[in-house]
Amino acid sequence: MSLPALSRATVDRDAALREDGAGLEKAWESSEVLVIDDQGRALVEGTDLVLVRPAEAPEGDRFYLGGGRYFAVRGPLPRKLGTVARNLRDVGHLLGDRDAGLMVHAVGLANWHATHTHCPRCGAPTRSVKGGAVRVCDADGTEHFPRTDPAMIVLVHDGADRCLLGRQPIWPAGRYSTLAGFVEPGESAEQAVVREVREETGVVVRDVAYSSSQPWPFPASLMLGFTARADGDAEPVATDGELEDARWFHRDELRDGSAMLPTPVSIAYKLITDWVSQG
Repeated sequence: MSLPALSRATVDRDAALREDGAGLEKAWESSEVLVIDDQGRALVEGTDLVLVRPAEAPEGDRFYLGGGRYFAVRGPLPRKLGTVARNLRDVGHLLGDRDAGLMVHAVGLANWHATHTHCPRCGAPTRSVKGGAVRVCDADGTEHFPRTDPAMIVLVHDGADRCLLGRQPIWPAGRYSTLAGFVEPGESAEQAVVREVREETGVVVRDVAYSSSQPWPFPASLMLGFTARADGDAEPVATDGELEDARWFHRDELRDGSAMLPTPVSIAYKLITDWVSQG
């Protein structure tokens, strides 16, 4: 099966070069730079990212993306004819494997650096080191690493031809998606699946099985995709206030467009379409 849209990547992250300050400087001189603005957008031409030379990039912290030559910088987008500014939600599924991997890496780093400018221990300013892979506090000597918040997302089915989907009130009319939630401290992802489904819909599940994962840097999640089977014939009820509706959908309803599915960039789309294709 294919990978989720934002899990595709071909560039070696090259952790060894992050440790070599002189090597990073030399790599920068002949690099290809992805500029990310403060809205998480990059320049796109057609379905390709626009990479610029170092002289065209704005001033700012450099984030090494790997491959010996790929960097990102957060700042104003350069002006280039024939290009448009697009974010990951819009274009992530349209990009090629290399570009999808570069952009999700760059957006994830840019988001983290923008929100972690001070030391959580002493409050002093921190600075970017090791190609943006670490921030260091010179006041107390601590190093701080990009955070990733694990979240589970699950396609619940009845063992036959129905799957359980819910909708949030802020979504476009008619859109339904899989159930999801953050993994809590001291909890496994599988335990989170059982808890979240029960909390959101009252449905008890079993046979929890891992499917695939996808980074979701909005701002810093890793979506862990699962399937699970409903234990019994309980009708779902939106119980915890997060969903305005939860209901069973037959495969045929999803094939004929009775529900608006999530966008193709999301792992939810892959979980649903994979399940539909198996029946």
